[in-house]
Amino acid sequence: MRIDELLKKKEVTLSLEVFPPKPTTAFENVNRAVKEIAALKPDFMSVTYGAGGGTSAHTVQIARDIKDAYGVNSMAHLTCVSSTKETVEEQIQLMRQAGIENILALRGDIPDSSEFPLPEQFHHAVELVREIKEVAPEMCIGGACYPEGHPEAVSKGEDIRHIKEKVEAGCEFLTTQMFFDNSIFYNYMYRLREAGVMVPVIAGIMPITRKNQVERSIQLSGSCVPARFKSIVDWFGEEPAKMKQAGIAYATDQIIDLIANGISHIHVYTMNDPQVAAGIMDNLSAILN
Repeated sequence: MRIDELLKKKEVTLSLEVFPPKPTTAFENVNRAVKEIAALKPDFMSVTYGAGGGTSAHTVQIARDIKDAYGVNSMAHLTCVSSTKETVEEQIQLMRQAGIENILALRGDIPDSSEFPLPEQFHHAVELVREIKEVAPEMCIGGACYPEGHPEAVSKGEDIRHIKEKVEAGCEFLTTQMFFDNSIFYNYMYRLREAGVMVPVIAGIMPITRKNQVERSIQLSGSCVPARFKSIVDWFGEEPAKMKQAGIAYATDQIIDLIANGISHIHVYTMNDPQVAAGIMDNLSAILN
């Protein structure tokens, strides 16, 4: 099912993100985690796309398995900054052949040019959205957005303008970067709607279940970490079982607050951890039904 249709059909949705194996990761371990997460029957699952396209074959394979073998709607990520138009078109055709209807169109992280010489054919996600629309107009296209502003944007206003350009180019829904303070998200939603961006926005939630995730998450996303969450990490961070439980509880609390305030579509970044995904879905079992 197309995700834009799913978002219209269901009042509340919860989706889960997984990532394909890295070169140093056994495919069997990742596939086992994906199977366990799919068994939770989220509304859909998304599969990330590695830097430089290094895991692209696995992305399509896992997204197909999620849909065909596990019976869960799937979405494949596609990045463009390290790709040529020919490579992008090949990936779209592979997705089409696999019966994948949903693509999350992303620029992707810019790699070290000495490691991955850039083709210089795509510079921004909006160019990828236009390419998908031209090559595969039947696809449902999602895009990313940033409640705290894209790290490279000159201003938050400029960032909103770029989001609007992506929607006008063909994005049918948006998924946010992780955030830990819901008030930031609510303010962002106001600014999006004020700018005329009216497509559904799926709130991205990252459960922080290990102390060492905090610094990395801030580094990658630029997210603000509220004092309340810093206290949780300070108190429980050295005890893994307690930190995992506290992290799941904090993410659950964020989700409940979002739903109670009319934000009914949630995407959880699982980090391929079935226990985290299951913990959140168990906490929300009555709310999601």
